[in-house]
Amino acid sequence: MRRFMHSHSDVCIVGNGAIAKTTALAFAQAGQSVTLLSPASPPAPIAKPVEASWDVRVYALNHTAHQLLSSLKVWGALEGDRVAPVDAMLVNGDGAQAGGLGFDAYGAHVNTLAWIVEDRNLGQALDAALKFAPNVSVLQGRASRLEWTNDSAIVYLDGGDTITCALVVGADGAQSWVRGQCDIGLDYRSYGQRGVVSNFACEKPHHGAAHQWFTGSEGIVALLPLPGERVSLVWSAPDALADTLMAESADALAARLAAYCHDKLGKLTPLQPELVRAFPLTLMRPHAMVAPRVALVGDAAHVVHPMAGHGMNLGFADVAQLVKTISEREAHRGIGDERVLARYARARKEDVLLMQLATDGLARLFGADLEPLRVVRNLGLNLLDKLPALKRKMISHALGHQ
Repeated sequence: MRRFMHSHSDVCIVGNGAIAKTTALAFAQAGQSVTLLSPASPPAPIAKPVEASWDVRVYALNHTAHQLLSSLKVWGALEGDRVAPVDAMLVNGDGAQAGGLGFDAYGAHVNTLAWIVEDRNLGQALDAALKFAPNVSVLQGRASRLEWTNDSAIVYLDGGDTITCALVVGADGAQSWVRGQCDIGLDYRSYGQRGVVSNFACEKPHHGAAHQWFTGSEGIVALLPLPGERVSLVWSAPDALADTLMAESADALAARLAAYCHDKLGKLTPLQPELVRAFPLTLMRPHAMVAPRVALVGDAAHVVHPMAGHGMNLGFADVAQLVKTISEREAHRGIGDERVLARYARARKEDVLLMQLATDGLARLFGADLEPLRVVRNLGLNLLDKLPALKRKMISHALGHQ
């Protein structure tokens, strides 16, 4: 007869992605005992050697993410030759009178604007760090119920096992189980778009520049630099166009991209023709980031349009702020204290709201295929490009500087 397991820790983190693993490492470094509860996963399929493939899921990590991962000794564990610095960002409008806006590291007084990191590279570095992290227990299982007592939260697993803790952190993504257990309301809207992603070799060097084209009826096309003469595509395409792109070959996709980037990057050649993926784009605004003895981080707390590449950066900023707020609490307050968690929610409110408003507003503005709006938005891009003070403020926020 199987005996039920009843474990105890200061913090129970539910999730299996980069944000969940980073949260576990950050709390462990802060001296808390941690249980990381991950869903049981099937055996990974046999993949090509890492050297021969490039992950189509990449992140543009800003300085906040870099600082956090460096403090956790994760950044130094990344495969450095697979990380690409972004030294410039070139934004292009649409139509015959297309506007333009440029950012560069020199103007921002930094060494680089961001770093492009593959999901696989980041995940491997986090897994390696977790193996040596003190006070972190990694469990695989499926949570079935969340209950509260006066001084703790209890996570029940399928099969009868339990995890008792002072704080539960929901780092379990957009469809968060933790958020659902807390009955936190949610505002949801589909953009009617999908993010089509793939990787290409480029004929001309990209010089560390990320390119973005607001195309109106065809959505938003972004090409991010990868190491060497390679780029990663993120095309926020309307659903009908996304269906077409996914039905075509990667070579046909490269031919479509030539209309936007041929003069800058030359001919594009698919790195792995079989690897073209798509995911739906949505806006999700949970009505709260905290509940009794619960804090949400990452996509469990907010989902934004990927045009600026800051969804993951918002999550890393959540983790840094949550651990900081709890570490700075008064001695008489526990880590799951209602007032402490409320401070975390207040500290993150402005940053999250600004990113939601900015990405949603730009998606609406540049998604409208009306000539008057096209003229206005192109004029706006050109005007902003000539206002260095405002550009510096925008860059500072994008870098993660508060």
